[in-house]
Amino acid sequence: MAQKISYNDSFLKDIIAPGELDGYNESIASAEKMLQSKTGPGNDFLGWLNLPDALKPEVISSIREKAEEIRKKADILICVGIGGSYLGAKAAIEYMSSSFEDQRKPRVVFAGHSINSDYIADLLDLVKDKEVAVNIISKSGTTTEPGIAFRVIREMMEKRYGRKEAASRIIATTDPVKGALRKLVKEEGYASYEIPDDIGGRFSVLTAGGLFPIAVAGANIQELLDGAKDAMGFCNGSTFETNLSGRYAAIRNILFRKGYTTEVLASFQPQLHFVSEWWKQLSGESEGKNNTGIFPAALDYTTDLHSLGQWMQEGVRNVFETFMVLKKTQKTITVPKFTDDSDELNYLAGRSFEEINANAYKGTFLAHVDGKVPCATLTLDDRSERTLGQLFYFFEKAIALSGYILRVNPFDQPGVEAYKKNMFALLGKSGYDKLRNDLSSRTKNIDL
Repeated sequence: MAQKISYNDSFLKDIIAPGELDGYNESIASAEKMLQSKTGPGNDFLGWLNLPDALKPEVISSIREKAEEIRKKADILICVGIGGSYLGAKAAIEYMSSSFEDQRKPRVVFAGHSINSDYIADLLDLVKDKEVAVNIISKSGTTTEPGIAFRVIREMMEKRYGRKEAASRIIATTDPVKGALRKLVKEEGYASYEIPDDIGGRFSVLTAGGLFPIAVAGANIQELLDGAKDAMGFCNGSTFETNLSGRYAAIRNILFRKGYTTEVLASFQPQLHFVSEWWKQLSGESEGKNNTGIFPAALDYTTDLHSLGQWMQEGVRNVFETFMVLKKTQKTITVPKFTDDSDELNYLAGRSFEEINANAYKGTFLAHVDGKVPCATLTLDDRSERTLGQLFYFFEKAIALSGYILRVNPFDQPGVEAYKKNMFALLGKSGYDKLRNDLSSRTKNIDL
């Protein structure tokens, strides 16, 4: 097993004394014990912890076979989901695929992650002359955003293909036994996969919810899972030497307690943008509770150095920065030489974009260190499935440990329900009459 990700916090030694870090050994050991013994808060949602080993070979084979069938019959797969039912698959596909969707066959496009007529109308226009398949991902089947999007898409599919053929092109990923979507699977005969009861959405990227669309996009999901298995080895145990996730979790909590309340995950490759978006949900929804939690933010360098780079260099010093860099790209382009050198860039002629980008990273890192931003680096070997599998598991384990150190339940999301209850009441859902009356007068002064 080759470890394909590494974490370097050596530039934090002036901020975090060796004794401070050692002092967190006990916290990490305690958090690790709660995970392994399933005695901590949210212990009924720990199915992700051993999932890479626990996922049955026949399930993986079934996903791969169905994905290959869809690859042959569809130009576009519409993946309908929100949060963890969307971001993990999107992150993986963007990480491993061509930079431009038109170069992908089939294309995997996403719906149900917002409420917007223009987006859905544009989607319907996009697929009107294409062969289409649909993957609806929802544990309950009643989540508003994917639910209403799927209604529109299902209607389109049944009008175009007829109810029976449409059913053969719709794959549902949902609760094993209960819920509105599971009922629809039985009524319509959709192919289906399960989201285990003991895995929450933001930890579900390595379940069928993530694996099926990733497989349709052409990735090797067994390699992805094998990478996660690798990480189970080096992200385990009660010491920082054996537990890379534990070291990262301890560092971020020490910095948080020193007043660095926002973590910026800064990547230097556009293919990492949605990995950062997935990480934002994973960390924010897991830790932001009980009036505590590290606020997760993400920046895309060098692009954002020309906008938010000024703030990062000289703004409020309440942020710490984790750089996420890639050692090896899939292709290499070098800068050509022009005889007139009118743009004065001949000093870069013959150099690869990777060399230039690497020095942009090093220059930015040192500038931000000089600007008193605590900085560390997470390095990824390449854009392979195995590397990404290690990264996914590393972050999942780290955020779980970090949540326990913060003394919150990393596996629930009670705050998410607040907006839902208000929205249900305002839209007239049955059972919310009193709340609707309470909210009516308060909405009068809200614009729209």
